[in-house]
Amino acid sequence: MEETFPVREWRVPANLPAAKIAGAVLLVSLGLLFADGDVVRLALACVAAAALVVWGARDLLAPVRLAADDAGVTVIQGFAGRRHLPWPAVEAITVDRRSRLGLSTETLEIDAGHSLHLFSRYDLGAEPGEVARLLRVARTAAVPESTRPPRRPDHP
Repeated sequence: MEETFPVREWRVPANLPAAKIAGAVLLVSLGLLFADGDVVRLALACVAAAALVVWGARDLLAPVRLAADDAGVTVIQGFAGRRHLPWPAVEAITVDRRSRLGLSTETLEIDAGHSLHLFSRYDLGAEPGEVARLLRVARTAAVPESTRPPRRPDHP
């Protein structure tokens, strides 16, 4: 009997859209409080709040950012669309680590040749390094090394 990789999904943490919506309400409240009759201040607060609401709405409409199964990975594309990438199309799965101003960040990178898909810890609800490890296991089980596209010199 052939072993299969279970379907895995990584999604935005549930508290993130709520925080974005709360931030929008706070911005409008502060705009009303400190506008002192200045329409520009209030308008800027409302525009920033609207951007936060749209960003939060995306998290509610498409909470699953990445999914993997035996056939490949499904990534979010555009505002709330999806794109399926079969395993043979995935050239590399890497984690980019950067330190800046005393803070360290990790980003999961899925290179599909003509497209690069980036996911942060806030997109996945998990550590990018752990997700990369699971994706590599799934890819290895689904696609033998001999049938994968050749690695480019700049990819480990």
